[in-house]
Parts: sequence; C-alpha cells; structure tokens
Amino acid sequence: MPKSRTSSLTRRGFIAAGGALGLVAALAACGGTDSAKGDDGKDKGAAASGPWSFKDDLGKDVSTKSTPKNIVAFTGTAAALYDYGIPVKGVFGPTRTADGKADVQAGSMDISKVEILGNVYDEFNVEKYAALQPDLLVTNTWDGNYWYLPEASKDKILKLAPAAAIGVGGDVSMDKALERTADLAKSLGADLNAKNTVDAKARFEAAAAKVREATKANPGIKVLVGSGDADNFYVSTPKTSADLKYFQQLGVEFVIPEKVDELGFFEKLSWENAGKYNADVVFLDNRTGTLQPEELKAKPTWAGLAAVKAGQITPRVTEPIYSYDKCAQILEDLAKAIQNAKKVS
Repeated sequence: MPKSRTSSLTRRGFIAAGGALGLVAALAACGGTDSAKGDDGKDKGAAASGPWSFKDDLGKDVSTKSTPKNIVAFTGTAAALYDYGIPVKGVFGPTRTADGKADVQAGSMDISKVEILGNVYDEFNVEKYAALQPDLLVTNTWDGNYWYLPEASKDKILKLAPAAAIGVGGDVSMDKALERTADLAKSLGADLNAKNTVDAKARFEAAAAKVREATKANPGIKVLVGSGDADNFYVSTPKTSADLKYFQQLGVEFVIPEKVDELGFFEKLSWENAGKYNADVVFLDNRTGTLQPEELKAKPTWAGLAAVKAGQITPRVTEPIYSYDKCAQILEDLAKAIQNAKKVS
C-alpha cells in the first residue's frame, strides 16, 4: 500500500489534533428513490421501492428505508459509481488539483457538479456533509477502517448516515474489488447488463489475458513499485494491495521489499539508498502530490536506476477506480509495459 498523499507517514498517517466540529441540526428523514427499469419492464438494479440493504466488506449489514439517493463517497469510489451511472452529491478525497483541474482519482466525473467536502487527507467538512442530508456514505477499506475519514471526526460523520466500505487491500485482489463495487452499484440501481458495462467487463477480461501473455512472452522482467517524495523513496510490496496482488496472479514478477512498514505495505528508503533494489521496470505512483519523472531527475540515485536509464518507467494508478472501464485501461498499459521491456537488471 502506498504512503499518504500528503506526507511521508504510514498509510493511515498521524491525525492532527483539532477542535470539535459543530454539527447542524438533526437531518430530515431520508428520502426514497425508485430505480429505473428498462423498456422490457425488468428491474435494472435495486428494488423500485421498499427497504435497501447491502453487506459491506467490513462485514456490516448496511440498510436504509429506501434506496439511497443522496450519496457521499470517497472520490475514487464515487468515480467508480459514476461509471455505472450512479451519481453522488458529495465527495471527499483528492478531487481537484492546485490548478483547478480534476485529480486523477476523479475519473470521468464532472467535479463542478459535486460538493467537495475535503480535498486532502484528514480533511472533511462535517457541516457541509450534514447539509447534503446524506442517505449513504461510501468509501474503500484497506485495513479495516473507513478510508479517508479523519479519525478526529469519524464518529460524528458516521452518526449522520449509514456507511458502506468496499475492500481494496489485504486479502482482496482487483477482480474481487471490481466485483464488490459492481454489486454495490447494482444495489443502488445500476444496470449491469447495460451495453457499456458489459463491453467494459469484456475489455477488462481481454486485458487480463494480454498481461498473462506478456509475462509468458517476456519472462523474468522484474517490476519495482515505487513512490517518491522530497525525502524518501517508497518500494511497495504486492502482498497487500488489490491491484498488485492481481497483477502477481497474472504472472507479473515484483521486487519484494525486505523491511516493510508496520502495516506491511512498503519499505521507506532514504534517497541515498534508493538504489537498493534492481528492477527492469519501475511502476511509479501517479498520484498528485508524489514526485513524477521530471521532478525525480534531480535525484541522482533515481537517475542511476537501470530501469530509469532504459526509459522503462510506467505510471502506476496507485488507488484504482474500481470500475471495469478504468481497470481495463490499467491492465492494457501494464501488458504493453511488460511486453516492451528489456532485461536491464
């Protein structure tokens, strides 16, 4: 698992102490929504009326009186729901870059049409959240916690609406995370038989086959999963992130760091020691806030890596948007990188 986007701390980060946030008055009763039906009259997703429920990946039975319509979600999860035709009212997590453009984690969403409750780690405007009268909060879970909910205000946030979490780490691999995200979208009214969804899943499966073929056709290619900030270079293990775990199942050979952090996600190296591991390809964290190839040129140890000298650097979508559409592109890019790589380590 990668480090926090905004610091060099572990994934959860240290939570800054802050004053108590005032909450608005009690929310109005949750409103219902009818799921759309196709021309043939068949239900396209969630039930048209009546109670809604979903068992999430924290093992919790999440339920509401009717299908949620005022949904707030972590940005990447919201982007996945958007690809299934499920809009959200608000988002929290990296959404807008410093120049006002959509962050990579926003996917295809029009960020001008959502309320941004927090744009960085440990930021969540509880008052704005309450004003949206949320029916449901959705996020991911890496380690048994609600991803991107600040520890200081988490309890207040969770009292305002039911919350559901989709697993994207630990024992979960990408295919399972995709399946569970699709399950959630279906429960909220998505039509998983829609042509674009069916086509996206077929494209994903074809892309997975391309990765398998590439690893067999070009055996022995070692991939280092890296992320850099001003002071350190982080080498991730494939054992605890859904995407890397799945790539490993497809035959990708990764550099396995020897001394991972206390949560078991990456090894932190000073830039002086960034050349500790040899690799043929560097899979580089693409998130806003991490150093990209142009910025990394100033680091001599980075420039000295064999894969960097060979120009064999490919972006890693470190926090994937778990829709088949977005993950198919990730696999296609990975297959191309493996297929075209030369053994240099």
